[in-house]
Amino acid sequence: MNQWHFHSPWMFLLLLLVPVVGYFMFAGRRRARLKFSYVGLVEKVGWSARVKMRPLLVFMRLGAMVLLIIALARPQQGVSETRVTTHGALLELVVDHSGSMQRPMAYAGNRQMSRLDVVKDVLRDFVRGGDGFGGRPNDLLGLIAFARYADTLCPLVHAHDALLGYLDSLTYAVEDENSTSVGAGIALAAARLERAQQEIAERNARLTGGDISEIPPGEGEFNVESMAIVLLTDGRDEGPITYTPMQAAQFAHEAGIKIYTIGIGSGGGGPFAAEYALDEPLLRRIAEYTGGLYARAEDAESLRAIVEAIDRQEKSKIDVVEYSRYDEKFYPFALTGLGILLLEILLSCTVFRKLP
Repeated sequence: MNQWHFHSPWMFLLLLLVPVVGYFMFAGRRRARLKFSYVGLVEKVGWSARVKMRPLLVFMRLGAMVLLIIALARPQQGVSETRVTTHGALLELVVDHSGSMQRPMAYAGNRQMSRLDVVKDVLRDFVRGGDGFGGRPNDLLGLIAFARYADTLCPLVHAHDALLGYLDSLTYAVEDENSTSVGAGIALAAARLERAQQEIAERNARLTGGDISEIPPGEGEFNVESMAIVLLTDGRDEGPITYTPMQAAQFAHEAGIKIYTIGIGSGGGGPFAAEYALDEPLLRRIAEYTGGLYARAEDAESLRAIVEAIDRQEKSKIDVVEYSRYDEKFYPFALTGLGILLLEILLSCTVFRKLP
């Protein structure tokens, strides 16, 4: 917002001199310069227009003093703005959408939903907030779905409404891709996070390379506090060996990325049990190697508790710095005051010249 500011407001103390100067100037006008023994001959002559207007010189001198004192106080007009620095996380949500995610899962008491629908419901609250979650408004979030192959559904974004739209539209993998490639999901997520970190560092360098006043209003730095992958799966790795899960985990670890692995389901019973049993030792090893954590969710309630624990681990904050940039505005006051003073001197020496 625009605001006025005086760099040296103490200069206004000089205004106390203005009435003093005015008093002496008017008092000086009343003192006679020449004394006559008899003025009866000139009493009826009267005052000319120039004589009547001569007090104008006093007001011009005082006005010039006031303007010059204002100029000395250095009026400045500034724009007060706010620079925001966000300290947040880069989070990739990596969701298994293979056919086994159609299996039922306990949800809200006796109700049941598919595993994928339960995962979508919990992640929706994790992103936008609600039902125990505070939301992640300061973070960059991305969404990756994997089965036989891994696909980026939503890049890392601040606009989480877009991500939630992709999450809602997530369906099961087609028959030809109906397997689980944990390594592919981790490798793609780690590559996305590392690239995003580089782009953020380049942007911050451009923002802070000049004076703070050059930063556009409303823009600021995004400092990456942490990078993490939240991987949810109900199966074991059996996809193409482009990257094994541990090779992908090593890539993530070297980039400073933590991996939180969540196993969905108990892994026992039912027609899918033998084919899609959780490889819990692998998921635990991935998490421990990268500094994350592993947990298994057998129902919606336990899944929500696990994601809440991850939410507490990955904190974010915002620093707000207010700053102002000012333009000097004393020139008009100084030039006008000097102009009036010069005009007063000129008039006193010509039109309103007084003898002696």
